[in-house]
Amino acid sequence: MTVRDTVRDAHRVVVKVGSSSLTTAEGGLDPRRLSRLVDALAARRHAGSQVVLVSSGAIAAGLAPLALAARPRDLATQQAAASVGQMLLVERYAAAFARAGLTVGQVLLTANDLVRRAHYRNAHRTLERLLQLGVVPVVNENDAVATEEIRFGDNDRLAALVAHLVHADALVLLSDVDGLYDGDPRRPGATLVPEVRLDDDLAGVEVGGSGSAVGTGGMSSKLDAARIAANAGVPVLLAAAESVAPALAGEPVGTAFPATARRTTTRLFWLRHATTPRGRLVLDAGAVEAVVRRRTSLLSAGVTGVQGEFGAGDPVELVGPDGVAVARGLVGYDAGELPDLLGRSTRELDADHRREVVHRDDLVLLRG
Repeated sequence: MTVRDTVRDAHRVVVKVGSSSLTTAEGGLDPRRLSRLVDALAARRHAGSQVVLVSSGAIAAGLAPLALAARPRDLATQQAAASVGQMLLVERYAAAFARAGLTVGQVLLTANDLVRRAHYRNAHRTLERLLQLGVVPVVNENDAVATEEIRFGDNDRLAALVAHLVHADALVLLSDVDGLYDGDPRRPGATLVPEVRLDDDLAGVEVGGSGSAVGTGGMSSKLDAARIAANAGVPVLLAAAESVAPALAGEPVGTAFPATARRTTTRLFWLRHATTPRGRLVLDAGAVEAVVRRRTSLLSAGVTGVQGEFGAGDPVELVGPDGVAVARGLVGYDAGELPDLLGRSTRELDADHRREVVHRDDLVLLRG
């Protein structure tokens, strides 16, 4: 079965749309574009599929009410614009879906919500229950409170992570271009790439990294998201927002990314892709061997150095003597507690410090 066939037949599909596909040239929400998107998703929902919408646009929607001429660069003003714009965005979605007899539910996430055990379970449970109740979840990054340390970075990556979280059958990334081209699509001679199976298929393809004036993504972020999802077992279709209906119908539009691996454990997938390390633990060669080859927990005896400021439960990178990261995990101690524990075996420690530095259940390998 091809990716387009999978998208057509998917019982549960995640659809992501970017700010540039929802807004006017001036930056405000475009009712026509939003209605076209909702019409296609509502039709798919009425046909029996479950739909999760990952939507950018909160900051862009907040520009006009705040009399901002362009997307602000400072975090505080971005958060203010998101606070105002998110209400407008969801209000428009709620009204548009209501005309089709459907209810929407807002789900705002930060990366920090989804790397801690209780939080990611809550997110999964909430989304599952919304879908069971026939609701269309509208997911966005919680820009009003997200700081640089807990941001996903862009909603393309968020969409890939959500697709894995909800066990989606397919992910559709909607863009302001109709797929991946082997060059700048604005230049004569650029050709659409209909399918990308491996990174080798991207040889010679020029990919820009910047997004639009109102968004943060670009083709580079969409390719990263497609790799994340495809490597986690979720096929991806990248298509133009204007072609959302034919894309969902399995017509030959856009660029397809077949799944390249089986689905992975949800929590470890999030730990690898949704976290930003707050520090580093330097391991000796024996600890690297134990963690990478024998898949054991990291004990204090194998740690030779601590870098960064972090608290217990924060994500950290585990690096070998050569400085190369071999794993990522949730650390069991504050940074200030670890120096006194380094190189000491468990029997040398008091009862309060005999637990693992990083438990194997909270650790994902980056190589091995």
